[in-house]
Parts: sequence; C-alpha cells; structure tokens
Amino acid sequence: MKTPKSIEPLVRDGFVDEVLRPLKSGKEAAVYVVRSEGEIRCAKVYKEANKRGFHKQALYQEGRKVRNTRQARAMQKGSRFGAQEQEKLWQNAEVDALYRLAAANVRVPKPYNFIEGVLLMELVTDAAGGAAPRLNDLTFTTEEALEYHGLLLKEVVRMLCAGIVHGDLSEYNILVDAQGPVIIDLPQAVDAAANNNAPRMLERDVTNLAVYFGQFAPELLTTQYGKEIWKLYESGLLHPEVKLTGRFKRGEQIADVAGILREIDDARDEAIRRRYEQNE
Repeated sequence: MKTPKSIEPLVRDGFVDEVLRPLKSGKEAAVYVVRSEGEIRCAKVYKEANKRGFHKQALYQEGRKVRNTRQARAMQKGSRFGAQEQEKLWQNAEVDALYRLAAANVRVPKPYNFIEGVLLMELVTDAAGGAAPRLNDLTFTTEEALEYHGLLLKEVVRMLCAGIVHGDLSEYNILVDAQGPVIIDLPQAVDAAANNNAPRMLERDVTNLAVYFGQFAPELLTTQYGKEIWKLYESGLLHPEVKLTGRFKRGEQIADVAGILREIDDARDEAIRRRYEQNE
C-alpha cells in the first residue's frame, strides 16, 4: 500500500521497511501494520489535537512534568507553541507508560521506538497470527468471565504498583491474544501519586470491568474491587500478588450499595457513549 505521509520519515530513515496495511483508525490515532527490522509490528500515528475526540484532557494532564518554565508558560497561555508542547506531552505519556508497564511485567504491547509522532510497537496477534480481537468482540461463559476479570484485576494492580492508572480502561481497549488479555491505548494514563483524580479514575476503570463481565457473571456487579485496591495502595500494602476480596468497608460503615449501583449506571452510560463513538 502507499506509505502514509506521517510514516514516510521512518521509511526514509530505515525504521520502517514497508507499510503492509491499515489496522484501525480511531479518533485518537490511526494504526498500521508495518515491517520493521524484519519483524511484523504496528505503527500508531497520533492525530492532530484538533482532529481528536478525547474529552476532559485537563483531568489527565494534572501532575505531568514539563521540561522547563518556557514550556509551562506557553501551555498556560494556549499559544501555538504551547499547543504543540501540550501535544508532545500527551503523546509522550503513552510512550512513557508503555515502557514503565512493560518493565513491570504488565501485559501491554512492547514498545520499540517513538519517532516524530509515530509509535512503533508490538503487533498483538491471536493464535492464528492475525490481529488479536478486542475484548468487546468476544462472549464468555460465567466461568470464563470470572477468570478473565480476575486476570485483568491483576494487571490493574500491577499497573498501580508501577504508579500508573490507565484512566480510560474498558472492553474497547483490551485485546485478547493466545495468552489472555493485553491492555492498550494509554495516552490518558496518569501518575497515581501526582494526579488528584487518580482514585476516581482507578475506581471507574475497575467498575467498567465489573459492568462488562457482569453481563456474564452478575455477581461481579456488587463488588468493590476499585475501592479495595486504592485503599491498599494508600496504605502501602498493595503488591502484585495481593489477594483481593471485592469487599470494602470504610471503618465500620455498611457498604454503600446505592453508591455502587450509581457507579454501575455511570459506567453503563459511558459504555453506551463509547459504543456510539466506535460506530461513528
């Protein structure tokens, strides 16, 4: 296929040998299957800020480090240079998160290079070698749903132990290869210690998982893993092999069932929004 303009510099400099085909195109980025260093990989090309659809970016940018005061001032003023620097900060967040999470043994695509707004990374495949399906494309028995939910909770815990909250985790940004779930799409990932919104984002990520798998295993709908995980993190007791119960009490208070149901309703509304955007 014809090489997209955004990937031409990588071909010219020898980072990409050939662009094989488009893989997917969303509001945040377009992804292509490429040949790089003799291997089949994928190239994620970030779209310009004015063409992206992600909302409420300010919530995710809190706590992200800037290089110098000039960059910070430009971003605050909203100048053209500031917008460019903000865009670099947004893109670098995913790159940094992927390297940190891969080092922490979280199941994410292995990153290789990030050059001129293009991220080269592992192509996640199914057992037959084709592109792995999204979690949303699969159906599960009750037992399978409980198993996959448990596997993903372990990944969420590993991420938080590495200091990162995904911030937008759902069935739409989880792939399933022959070994299980792989978490993707991390430009909105936040530093758990530096972003005041991190506890709420962690709870929302975990609630999204409960709502999705709750279709197949309804007992998950009243669990409180998000609150439990964050409390363990705050207390310094969270570690990758921690045993979770799904129960949480603040002191001696009875669990807020109404609050749980509100979170579930909010997550369902968010899932409807995502489905609508995916079909646009």
